[in-house]
Amino acid sequence: MSLPTRPLGSTGANVSLLCFGGWHFAQPELDDAAAIRLVQRAADSGFTFFDNAWDYHEGRSEELMGRALAEGGRRQNVFLMTKNCSRDAAGTRQHLEDSLRRLKTDYLDLWQFHEINYDNDPDWIVERGALAEAIKAQQEGKVRFLGFTGHKAPHIFLKMLPLYPWATVQLPVNVCDYWYRSSLNEVMPKLAEKGIGAIGMKSLGGGNLANGGVIPASGVCSAEDAIRYALSTPVSSLVVGIDSEKYLDQALQIGTGFTPMSAAEMTALQDKVKDVAGDGRLEPSKSTQNYDGPYHRKQHGFAA
Repeated sequence: MSLPTRPLGSTGANVSLLCFGGWHFAQPELDDAAAIRLVQRAADSGFTFFDNAWDYHEGRSEELMGRALAEGGRRQNVFLMTKNCSRDAAGTRQHLEDSLRRLKTDYLDLWQFHEINYDNDPDWIVERGALAEAIKAQQEGKVRFLGFTGHKAPHIFLKMLPLYPWATVQLPVNVCDYWYRSSLNEVMPKLAEKGIGAIGMKSLGGGNLANGGVIPASGVCSAEDAIRYALSTPVSSLVVGIDSEKYLDQALQIGTGFTPMSAAEMTALQDKVKDVAGDGRLEPSKSTQNYDGPYHRKQHGFAA
């Protein structure tokens, strides 16, 4: 049995309901051969959507994924996404060329502006030329679709939406998000109105919701339930971090056997986590700078 697919907004493309995350598999403690095996096994097991970013592990993620997908013609069978970290035109072009070279491809299916986390990031991509350069790359055929990502606050997403007819938005989707700076309540309805594909991430709060398989201080939500909850929202796909065969097996089991939660089940889970969700303690990617990448902190003059 393969992973089910879903439409990616109004792009006309269908992608696997789980997206293979580009950060976890390339951590330094995994050797190249093991990392490549994970990508290839995922592609051979039904993952058709692959995530990455220019700055992940200083390019190692893109390089390993490029090597993995180049073998056996796998690149032609997947929807490949990576992210631009620059805010100016020259940097945007450089990041594109770096990513194409590392990923061993002559085009990207989806290119997203990465970590639109600061209130002035939407202004910068316009004023400094990044958006115009990305549109030019799309016109050149090097990029099929454009989107953006962020993990901070709904008002920043909403500031980005009018700037361009985005194909996708990648944003936090988890049961605690319902109660804190909520993508689910404030952003997802806007995406649905515009036919923009919602790509979920941080279904476990960046790993903070799961501690031995349960949410700390509540003990009411397993990691599997947290992922099932996220998949039961209107996401086109959910990015999952995989750094071992064990977690690839878990993702495949959840994805291939997925059945949506009922509205009553979702409400019950939301109510169970309410007391520990509303202050942001389990979503530090929203409430702190700890999850902002060094490249992006440096652009804004913060210590990397």
